Amino acid sequence: MPGQTFPHRAPVGTCTPPGGHVSMGAMAGAVRYCGSAAGRIAYRCTGAGPALLVDPGWVTHLKAMSSIAGFHEIVEALGRHFMVIRFDKPGCGLSDREAVDLSFDGQVAAALAVADAANADRFSVFGASQGGQVAVALAARHPARIRSLVLYGTCADGRELATAPVRASLLDLVSAHWGLGSRVLADIFLSDVTGADIDAFARLQRACASPQVARSLLELYYATDVGPLLDQVRARTAVLHREGDTAVPFALGRDLASRIEGATLTPLPGAGHLFYQGPWQPVLDAALAFLTAEDPREPRLTDREIQVSRLVADGLTTREIAARLGVAARTADTHVQNIRHKLKVRSRAQIAAWSTRQDAGPPD
Repeated sequence: MPGQTFPHRAPVGTCTPPGGHVSMGAMAGAVRYCGSAAGRIAYRCTGAGPALLVDPGWVTHLKAMSSIAGFHEIVEALGRHFMVIRFDKPGCGLSDREAVDLSFDGQVAAALAVADAANADRFSVFGASQGGQVAVALAARHPARIRSLVLYGTCADGRELATAPVRASLLDLVSAHWGLGSRVLADIFLSDVTGADIDAFARLQRACASPQVARSLLELYYATDVGPLLDQVRARTAVLHREGDTAVPFALGRDLASRIEGATLTPLPGAGHLFYQGPWQPVLDAALAFLTAEDPREPRLTDREIQVSRLVADGLTTREIAARLGVAARTADTHVQNIRHKLKVRSRAQIAAWSTRQDAGPPD
């Protein structure tokens, strides 16, 4: 938001080099920074395996949210199967808070920049609430990058979250009295909690963002409609929604699922809007069941074809591959043609690029 000054500015950091499927190893949990069109973005990678970008919605704080019961357990469980990539939105948490782009396109650009910095050529996305809108935009605009989507508690059109007078009142309250506004929003987002729980979540929201940024991002959520993008989503998609969601009615999740080709809808118990509050285990179970299921649309090469693809990536000719494997040149050529057909590519360079992505090691 050019022209405004906020109290925090992230230090300059370095990004990891390009790569693919990684294991974070000793770097697990380290906060790093990368540049984006929206400003410098703080991100953190934990776990090992295929990349999973997590956008928990609206406002974020990498360190503060990591200490929340439920959120911590979910991220830890996901990290047993995936390299979990989390980041702070522009203007939030540990990311730049000064002269940042708070637009929707800025959020999408920031998410993509984080995926690039974390070596995620292809990745899945878990998008919750407003983060689900960002996930839809990523899938529609960058279909080759997105493996699968899990959309939790999400709607297509933010205007449907409340009437215009209610939206205006909440926005005015957030900017005029962030302390009271954060409590009102906590009361909307949470269910079956104590006053102490509401106080704690209100404090968390205030730590995530200034009142100016909180209002701007909430206003953005209300104004964003990703409906026109839904028929462009080609990634496998699961929509998870609590039947009693107090902030985003279940009907909006059902509508979202019906407009994405092949999407599945999983109704979940509970009324709280936050996926990590209340009965979070069903959310985790449903997300893991979908994300770890085999995608029939993913190319499946035989062990021999994988071996041949690696030799292609090493720059060997068909005759050299045949000699290395002790087979006829015609047999080696058949393997190469089968690989091209399965990967739906035309050139050896594309085979080499695919193989390199599959075999890329951890970042330095």
